[in-house]
Amino acid sequence: MAGNSSRRGAIRKSGTKKGQVAGSGGKGRRSLEGRGATPPAVERTKHPAAKRARAAAKAAASTSGRPGGSAPRGRGGSPRKGVEGPENVLGRNPVVECLRAGVPATALYVAVGTESDERLTESVQLAAEAGISILEVPRTDLDRMSANGLHQGVALQVPPYRYAHPDDLIAEARKQQEPALLVALDNITDPRNLGAVVRSVAAFGGHGVVIPQRRSASVTAVAWRTSAGAAARLPIAQATNLTRTLKDWASKGVQIVGLDAGGDTTLDQYDGTGPVVVVVGSEGKGLSRLVRETCDTILSIPMAGPVESLNASVAAGVVLSDIARQRRR
Repeated sequence: MAGNSSRRGAIRKSGTKKGQVAGSGGKGRRSLEGRGATPPAVERTKHPAAKRARAAAKAAASTSGRPGGSAPRGRGGSPRKGVEGPENVLGRNPVVECLRAGVPATALYVAVGTESDERLTESVQLAAEAGISILEVPRTDLDRMSANGLHQGVALQVPPYRYAHPDDLIAEARKQQEPALLVALDNITDPRNLGAVVRSVAAFGGHGVVIPQRRSASVTAVAWRTSAGAAARLPIAQATNLTRTLKDWASKGVQIVGLDAGGDTTLDQYDGTGPVVVVVGSEGKGLSRLVRETCDTILSIPMAGPVESLNASVAAGVVLSDIARQRRR
């Protein structure tokens, strides 16, 4: 019988399909599987674009001439440990506003096939003029950068924000020969509130913002986006101990004013023409006990309607607007 290897004189040849043979163990099948999308060039360590991005980040880190350009310092001026990595600003309006403001970006990502408009064209032009790497990447790469995919086909990579020292804020006001107008944030953990406050301080002629080093929102991509680039023009300092920083400012003649709905003075009665730091607490917790005890005045905003309190960034904007009006007079 043909193929019957049990007959007399039959010899089985090696390599035939009959019987047990050595299998591949699935290695052949795995070798055919894809490895996923190719990472952006700036994320490949040996790629020239990655080398340029690292060089640009190093140059931005060594620049001390821009607001917030000094190295992050803790108590005693030593560099702060645990500096975060680069952030990505997403969306056409935030990206073009950051580029207009001169944010020290390292790379501009544009998704392949993205429909161009005035904002995207201006972003590419500004990035080219600033010497920022412009990289065309698959849309899936931008999807991975954003939690909800709302990137509009463009992203801007910015290095970690370099905070000023609290003493630099007072020095900046004296340099401009103006009474200091500062804002301190206490218990503010939402980066959108931080960005909105920074934008208001810049709009009403303030000299800087100070935030605690711990348990506080920091300057992330969300804060960059909300500030509409104002974080590049306004120095933001980190205080190792906010209460100690406020006491130090008070010894230098700056009045410490806390915002609270149950304040002892209303905004209508307050004179903000002198050096002042406005301390803003969170909408839920308000001012912490030690910070509240440090304040010279607790200020409340008169309400015309049945609303108990305002959002932290809105309250800061209202007070800063009134102080700016007083100083214009």
